[in-house]
This record gives sequence, C-alpha cells and structure tokens, in this order.
Amino acid sequence: MADDSAVIRRLLSQAFTADRELLITGMAVHGGEVLQLLASQRPDIVLLDVEMPVMDGVETVMAIRKVSPTIPIVMFSSITSAGGQATLDALAAGANDYATKPTRQGHAVDALGYIRSELIPKIKQRGRRQQLRATGGTSPVGRPVTPHPPIATNALPKAAMSGMTRSAAPATVNVSVARKPVDIVAIGVSTGGPNALAEVLEAIPADFPVPIVIVQHMPAVFTQLLAARLDTTCSLRVREGVDGAVLQRGDVWIAPGDFHMTVKKRRTDCILEIAHGPLVNSCRPSVDPLFQSIATVYGGYCLGVILTGMGRDGEDGSRAICDAGGQVIAQDEASSVVWGMPRAVTRAGLASAVLPLPQIAREIVDRTRRMSTPLMAPVRSR
Repeated sequence: MADDSAVIRRLLSQAFTADRELLITGMAVHGGEVLQLLASQRPDIVLLDVEMPVMDGVETVMAIRKVSPTIPIVMFSSITSAGGQATLDALAAGANDYATKPTRQGHAVDALGYIRSELIPKIKQRGRRQQLRATGGTSPVGRPVTPHPPIATNALPKAAMSGMTRSAAPATVNVSVARKPVDIVAIGVSTGGPNALAEVLEAIPADFPVPIVIVQHMPAVFTQLLAARLDTTCSLRVREGVDGAVLQRGDVWIAPGDFHMTVKKRRTDCILEIAHGPLVNSCRPSVDPLFQSIATVYGGYCLGVILTGMGRDGEDGSRAICDAGGQVIAQDEASSVVWGMPRAVTRAGLASAVLPLPQIAREIVDRTRRMSTPLMAPVRSR
C-alpha cells in the first residue's frame, strides 16, 4: 500500500494487522516505491493514495498496468474535488475500485471503524479473486479462500432459468412475456460503476427517446464530477440530479451523493425529488427508492437495469418494477466487476435478460426504440 501521509499509513497498518485475513507485504510513500515493491514482492492487491509526490496515483496505475494487467488496484482518496477527479482518472486508467479516506472522523477509533467497514471489505473482495488465481484456493497466510459461490441451476427460480443454458453464455429470459412500451430507463450500479456507465452511455445515440435516471453508489462531490465527465464523453446530456428537474427525452440524471433520488408526478410532468432520507441497504443514494418510485409513477412502462455492484441494493426496487408490469435486465457475472447486485436480481427471478456489459446498451436502445412513443409525453394511464 502507498500513501504519503504517515497518519493514514499508521491507521491502515493498525486496521489491517488486526484482521487475521490480511497481510501487509509492503508500505510505500509514493508510486515509485510501489513499483520497486512489486518487483520484489507478490501482493494480491495494491492500495494507492491518489495524491502522492514523485509519482501520483494515476501515474502509478498506468505504470502498474504496463507490467501487470490483472493485479487489483484500489484507490484511497480524499473527499475533495481534486481527490474525486483523480480517482475517476485512476479508474479510467485501469484501477478496479476506490474508497474514500476517513477525513470526517475526528477520533482514531472512528477512523479505524470506517476503514474496517468501508475499505477492508473491498480489499478482501478483490484480493480473494487474485489469491484463487495465484494459490489455487488458499491465501498467502495459509487460510482457505471462499469466494462467492456460483449459482446452482437448481437454486434459480423457473422464471430466471427460462431460456438459460448450462454454459456461461448470456441468455435472454422470459422472452415470451408481452412487453409494454418504455417511457423511462432507470439504472442501478455500484462497484465498477463509473467505467460500466461510460461504456453503456457512450453507446446510446443522441436521439434516445426517453429519459434515463441513475443511482451510482458514490459520495458527494464524486457524483457531480462523474456526471460532468460522462457529459463530455457521450451524446446525451448528463447531469447530477436537481430537485424539481423535469424529466425529458434524452436527458440523463445521476443521483447526487448522500441523497436519495426518486421520481414523482407533478400535473402533466414527471420530476425528480432529491431528499436526504434514511439509509436504504446501508446506501444513500440507494437504487431501491428510485426503482420503486418509477414503478409507482410509470407502472409497467419502465425499464430497470442493474449493473455491477456489491450487495443487493436494487432487488426490492426491481421486484416493484416487475410487479407493476415493467421489465428489468441485469449484467452477467463474467462482465461484472462484482456480481452482487445483478446476482440478487437474477436469483430472485426478476431479470428478463442477463447480458454481458457490451450488449446492454444495444438492448436498452432496442427496447426503447421498438416500444416507446415518438415524443416524451405525460405518463400513460395504467
């Protein structure tokens, strides 16, 4: 791990050494030292600060990727505009994930608790995959590694198994179900989301006929920077959600960090509602409130999309969409950074299609163009 702050290195060391599943193989102050450690050590994962002297986090990620395309890299950044921008740059350069520093915790005990709850689970999630490849099933300290087990075909509901084969090839499910027109697309995503969203949105044309609303699990500041970045790389207009904003065709709205974003009806318009409500699934923003709101407002005329992410946020919202007569598609395991959220939706039998990431934009466009109205009209009567 690398961080130029002695305080942060001490906190990380204390938190990691207290966890029997983790072993620190080296500590560095800047990226140049990281590259030297990689040459002499064989870590399962690299933790990098984004702002370091000599060689910063983004430069270090690019250098690591030249010599090791697969080793997991997690960025550890401050919750600032500069930290957020650098984190997004690092993710685009090949970093796998990020966590924010415990800058708002005034006491060391609180900071350690934050590291244990926010950073260490991501370290373990990434490290386990690398350990399995490198050691054949055991960790460097000799402990068995237990990854998320594959889904047994007999454990899936019949709805989820319809049309699926025994191979890993993606298959559309419930193809015989009559589909209603689509008047809105809602996307839920977490770990691995910035790059996944970029791939999906960049493939959607400028004449897309309906609005898109997105929940990406990210802290405040980061979501605004993500929206601004996506706005420059795709044909659609991408913005951070604003309370009272009217939904119009081709607009993309990303829920602001630390706020829930939902949709409600106001006379003939559908508008965004931004609120600092209780955590849902330990998240704010959360996918479930957004999905549940579009199910209420749009009924069966909505399409939910669940992309890569840890946990099960989005499962209850996807159920609400399906109960209202709408459809949900999910990213497949092979293309997901973490197959948690899509896995929960798939296991519950809520996904009408399970697809690799490169096919999701095409599926969204196909469904909306084939089944949407020419203009974004008021919500249909159900």
